[in-house]
Amino acid sequence: MNLKPRFFEKRGSPVRILHDEYRAASKLAEELVTLLPEEKNSRQIVCVCIGTDRSTGDSLGPLIGTLLKENSVSPFHVYGTLEDPIHAVNIHEKLKAIKDLHPHSFIIGIDACLGHLKSVGVIQIGNGPVKPGAGVNKKLPEVGDIHITGIVNISGFMEFFVLQNTRLNLVLNMAKTIANGIHRANKYYHSEQSWSNVNENIF
Repeated sequence: MNLKPRFFEKRGSPVRILHDEYRAASKLAEELVTLLPEEKNSRQIVCVCIGTDRSTGDSLGPLIGTLLKENSVSPFHVYGTLEDPIHAVNIHEKLKAIKDLHPHSFIIGIDACLGHLKSVGVIQIGNGPVKPGAGVNKKLPEVGDIHITGIVNISGFMEFFVLQNTRLNLVLNMAKTIANGIHRANKYYHSEQSWSNVNENIF
């Protein structure tokens, strides 16, 4: 049994981090490590990045997946990229394939979401799955043992239109922060490196 020391307290409710605040990626990484299985070899870690490149606001997940694929986070496994997205049409098929390839895995569900105006740009991380399609009233399977979501725009009115007209600059910057956080968490979780040695931005 090879355990990583737990420096950070587990929390019951999701943690909220503004994507461009000081040390945002580090804070995300630190929180993510507290949520991963304590025995690092007990379960495979799978990142399932949900969304589509056909909608700017909904491209957060596949942008993150692409960044992670381009700078490997092995032994984490990554699914859902700009080239091969996981979206409403294929999500059942993709999740079945992932479960067949990685039985008993620990899944990090990653998706964009809508929220209040003052929350736009906030990243949320916590226990429990993401609920794809909830913001646009679609009934899709829940994904993940834990979740990372990015609030990309405001909810409450014409959600499809809002997602289509979300600024790509915001989505890309949020994707970079989340990908950096996952990259740092992976390096710390699977190595003997200290936080000070994994504190650089990759993306």
